[in-house]
Amino acid sequence: ARRSRRSTRASLSPLPMPDEPEAAEPAGEAGLSKNEQKRRAKQEAQAKAKAEKAAAKAAADAAKPKPAAAAAAQEEEEEEQDPTKYFENRLTFVNGVKEKGANPYPHKFQTSMQLPDYVAKYESIGSGEMSADGGVGLAGRIATKRAGGKGLVFFDVVGDGAKVQVFASADKFSDYAGLEKDEKAARFSALMSTLKRGDIVGVRGTPGKTKRGELSLFPTQMLLLTPCLHMLPKVPPGSSGLADKETRYRQRYLDLIMNPTTRSTFITRTRAINFLRRFLDMHGFLEVETPMMNAIPGGATARPFITKHNDLNLDMYMRIAPELYLKMLVVGGLDRVYEIGRLFRNEGMDLTHNPEFTTCEFYWAYADYEDLIKFTEELLSQMVLNICGGYKVKLHLEAKLGEPAKELEIDFTPPFRRIPMISGLEEKLGVKIPLPLESDETNSFLKELCAEHGVECKPPLTTYRLLDKLVGEFLESQCLHPTFITDHPKIMSPLAKDHRSKPGLTERFELFANYHEMCNAYTELNDPVEQRARFAAQAKDKAAGDDEAMFVDDGFITALEYGLPPTAGWGMGIDRLCMLLTDNESIKEVLLFPAMRPVGMAADFNPDCQ
Repeated sequence: ARRSRRSTRASLSPLPMPDEPEAAEPAGEAGLSKNEQKRRAKQEAQAKAKAEKAAAKAAADAAKPKPAAAAAAQEEEEEEQDPTKYFENRLTFVNGVKEKGANPYPHKFQTSMQLPDYVAKYESIGSGEMSADGGVGLAGRIATKRAGGKGLVFFDVVGDGAKVQVFASADKFSDYAGLEKDEKAARFSALMSTLKRGDIVGVRGTPGKTKRGELSLFPTQMLLLTPCLHMLPKVPPGSSGLADKETRYRQRYLDLIMNPTTRSTFITRTRAINFLRRFLDMHGFLEVETPMMNAIPGGATARPFITKHNDLNLDMYMRIAPELYLKMLVVGGLDRVYEIGRLFRNEGMDLTHNPEFTTCEFYWAYADYEDLIKFTEELLSQMVLNICGGYKVKLHLEAKLGEPAKELEIDFTPPFRRIPMISGLEEKLGVKIPLPLESDETNSFLKELCAEHGVECKPPLTTYRLLDKLVGEFLESQCLHPTFITDHPKIMSPLAKDHRSKPGLTERFELFANYHEMCNAYTELNDPVEQRARFAAQAKDKAAGDDEAMFVDDGFITALEYGLPPTAGWGMGIDRLCMLLTDNESIKEVLLFPAMRPVGMAADFNPDCQ
């Protein structure tokens, strides 16, 4: 009976009462309980809050300094900009600094020492160690900049031929002491973003070495002293610096910034001039200065530059040599005088010629050209030994079309070889040159000799010019090592004294090395009557069209009439000497600002210009 009652109840469905309303559907999704709805609403609120928090964090991160990789990428992007755009951006930055009332070009930064002195003083610090010295101030140009991590930037600062790493860390800067971490990082990042490659900066901090042994300065302060508005050239991989010669010669400051070897070249040049000056001083010579503008361009056979003296309404000539003035001083009793200075010759430009160049000339009373030969050997051999560490100098010649690069060795060990000019030419060509050399017969003979050997000589075909071309072709070509070509003809030496034992020749020599003239010297002509006759012969050549022939200088002849003691005179080109000492083929490499053809001028603008 109990089983049947349970069965009956299970089989019956409950029916709603007539007055009972049906249950309402839930407010959310159909079929969800109130608890489920609450749970889901809570989840949605939590997700929304999480999203808002993530957005706020992203905004905060965007305001913070970029990671090292991002910062480095930004620097790289700026370096890849168009140079004009880069310049505009830097100029905008500088103007922005001025608008804020700050000075982007401070008047002064107190340095403690130069960079080479810093390297010498602190190089002995051990790896990972710091000096007890604080507040050491250095200044220089930023050569490289590298991001090293959050709040860390490395700079290589260069100056005076030395390099020091700057290990910049936000935690070390005194101006940021006491700031919150994020604020400190933001300020550090802002400062670092203003410092670019090429800028000149002042750095103050503590000397030390990194764990890897890199000598560094750990700064507590960095200050932009001079912004570099232009993008420095990028150095291609495998290159040691700026290679384009046109840029290097026209913008020598950029060459010096980018190429440490250029600085070394001009330091060597200064050392050579200083050695020469000391050597002459030690031998009792007095350094003097003579006029750069002359009414008559005397002292050498060369084409002069002409300028104008407005007050006197007078054409003047830039000096082609100081010789006549220096000999006048010897007449006045200054027995040993010298001058180191610029000369100006309005002639071609090539690998060994520049319109303005530096020479040394000295005059030595009571000496002759034999004394000068010994003096020259001692001077140059000792100079090469002092600067190069030995008597031999190596030259590395650039590869030319179809030819490999060459290495030459030039030996300055004294004594130097000697070749008498006329007899050396006769021996080399197997001929006998007719005498006297001033005759028309000799002139005709030399013309035929030049034609026979294919030696070109431009008009006027004077005996002097023909001989000069033959000597250049057949004697100078033998002079790799220092060699004296001696005993020049009188017609080639209007200021030299007659040879005491060889008629028609003079006591003169030219020193050649690496096939180029280095020195010119002779026993000086001191007979005023003979000097006037020599000048007259030069005037004849000038009338025939030789613009390099000498003028007649009556003032100098008057000085000789007062009496010039037996004297020897000597001149040397500083620039060619420095080419040898610095392993350079071009004179432009040893002149800070060589003469250059104007940009845009065609190479054949003047057919006579080489």
